Amino acid sequence: MNEIKIIGIDLGGTQLRAGVVSEGRLENIVSVRIPSEGSVDEVLQVMYELIDPLVDENIKAIGIGVPSVVDIEKGIVYDVQNIPSWKEVHLKKILEDRYQIPVFINNDSNCFALGEKYFGKGKNFHSMIGLTIGTGLGGGIIINDKLYAGVNCGAGEFGCVEYLDQYVEYYASGQFFENCYQTNGELVYKKALEGDPLSIMIFEEFGTHLGNAIRMILYTYCPELIVIGGSISKAYPLFQENMWKRIRTYIYSNTLDKFHLEISELENPGILGAASLYYDRRS
Repeated sequence: MNEIKIIGIDLGGTQLRAGVVSEGRLENIVSVRIPSEGSVDEVLQVMYELIDPLVDENIKAIGIGVPSVVDIEKGIVYDVQNIPSWKEVHLKKILEDRYQIPVFINNDSNCFALGEKYFGKGKNFHSMIGLTIGTGLGGGIIINDKLYAGVNCGAGEFGCVEYLDQYVEYYASGQFFENCYQTNGELVYKKALEGDPLSIMIFEEFGTHLGNAIRMILYTYCPELIVIGGSISKAYPLFQENMWKRIRTYIYSNTLDKFHLEISELENPGILGAASLYYDRRS
């Protein structure tokens, strides 16, 4: 792994970010705004302009994380979030034809989990789940040191599981603040840090819902480790107590003694995770 150079690409809804992973380090980070309302070819042209300067004879592969459903084997991406024209793009073939090197594509939650596995908190664990908590709740599953993505990246969509009168994501992601209190999570976070009692209570309630979600994951996958990332992870001190109260109701206490939960400290997880697709497929 240390002598191989891989381009990692994080395709977001508004930003396209890329870098070269070499000897365990991330180099040459570049980014550009995506013409979200552009055609398929217009968005591809922006991608070429970002990738072209990074490609040389030392690059062994390109890994791409996308916020969408992916046919992993064929490298087809479907219905990319915030890019309406990308309904069905045969991205693997397009890029392999252009650059003549292997291209690996997966969704962004799976890439986050792989990034933690190879570069972050998951290095010393064989089974783990990466949870990305922002405007939604997504998950990536590592079993026996390998990514388990399911069919078309369908595994790990814990946010879509039915919960209370809605689904998990409704209560255990950034949607919670708008759905239940008609407010913005950033504003609640700011007020909570200032000591506002209502804002603190809102985060405690959020922690209860997230704890229930994690307990559900423990019952279904029982991983050694869960790593939490995404924008809400920075508020962990505000919700951790209530979250752990729910987690500790998990009935297999001996198993819980071996369970680890960490907050991601990885910089540029999207780029590192995308590059990690190469390591996952090679291993």
